[in-house]
Amino acid sequence: MGRASWLNNFNNNSNFNANNRNINNNNRLRGIAQALRYYNLMAAYRNLWNELCSSQNLELAFRKARKHKTLKKYVIDFEANLHDNLSILRAELLLHSYSPKPLETFILRDPKTRKISKSDFRDRVVHHALCNILEPILEKGFIYDSYANRIGKGAFKAVDRFKLFSKKVSRNNSRNAFVLKADIRHYFDTVDHKILLSILKKRIKDKNLLWLIRKILSNHSAEKGMPLGNLTSQFFANVYLNELDQFVKHKLKAKYYIRYVDDFIIMHSSYEVLEEWKLKIGFFLNNHLFLELHPDKSKIVTMHRGIEFLGFNILTNHLLLKRRNLRKFRRKLIEICRLHELNQISYDKVYDFMEGWCAYAKHADTYNMRKNILNSFEEKFSQEISSKEINRLAAIKS
Repeated sequence: MGRASWLNNFNNNSNFNANNRNINNNNRLRGIAQALRYYNLMAAYRNLWNELCSSQNLELAFRKARKHKTLKKYVIDFEANLHDNLSILRAELLLHSYSPKPLETFILRDPKTRKISKSDFRDRVVHHALCNILEPILEKGFIYDSYANRIGKGAFKAVDRFKLFSKKVSRNNSRNAFVLKADIRHYFDTVDHKILLSILKKRIKDKNLLWLIRKILSNHSAEKGMPLGNLTSQFFANVYLNELDQFVKHKLKAKYYIRYVDDFIIMHSSYEVLEEWKLKIGFFLNNHLFLELHPDKSKIVTMHRGIEFLGFNILTNHLLLKRRNLRKFRRKLIEICRLHELNQISYDKVYDFMEGWCAYAKHADTYNMRKNILNSFEEKFSQEISSKEINRLAAIKS
């Protein structure tokens, strides 16, 4: 079996799938223990808050925050004194003395310029602890066809749903159909905190949880916006635009609607109906959520011409990668190979990159493309072997 086959599954129907503070203060820890005993007595009428602050929830939150980052220094430092770090964090939450650290901000050009703000690791633990409590409550109110940042959903599921809807609305391509493809201008920068809190208050009555949510939101700005990169931002993005989902599904009665973060599409056999809905959606966003449809990216197009959606170009009988994404992959591959030649990264890193790209590209009609790319890749790295390949060979032999 060729080594490229480890990387590539040519059958498109198959599954490829701290805080640095000094914590050695015994007096402080004794005081914390006394405070925690007091708050444990208050549990009877503060169930959600005590659940959030429980040792079990914070330990679970730590494990989630640590995932895929176990070798990061800030994770190693936090974990070295895990019990004390979580005890201090728990006490700060219960005593309302918790305050998030300033965000670390950097610019990412990939390909468009975006400002990414990263929270301190201990704050990310708090974000996971909060979402562990909020998600089971609020997830129930989300529509089926909201696909971002939800368990069992994702971009590939959204694309599959798009293909199913397109067949239905066009009656297996036997009639004309149209797509309203839209997104929201500067979405994460313009989410209004007061409106978001008013939405949350409909389902969340615990004042302590709302206090923590305000703390997290205000760490970015006083009134508007959420930082790209925070788990809470991703979750609140769904909470906020669930208002739009409900409007589209229950007021407009749109049958073929899909949303992924702030990108959404609606399909219909009538261009005029979509024009009317676009106006009504724009009005709803402006007046109820203080948001605005992107003027250039929100338009109605004929389905048979193909639709760009979530990194793919979806045609009547084909699913292609966007040319921009393919160019980006080729540039990245050249750069990774260069770094490997300079001994700045291991072959494992190169292999992981190719495996990840194959897992993504196999969802489109890319059989010949992948085969050619991976033949060249195997030839270039014929003398290399990754840890994953060694483990797979060992598993076969055993």
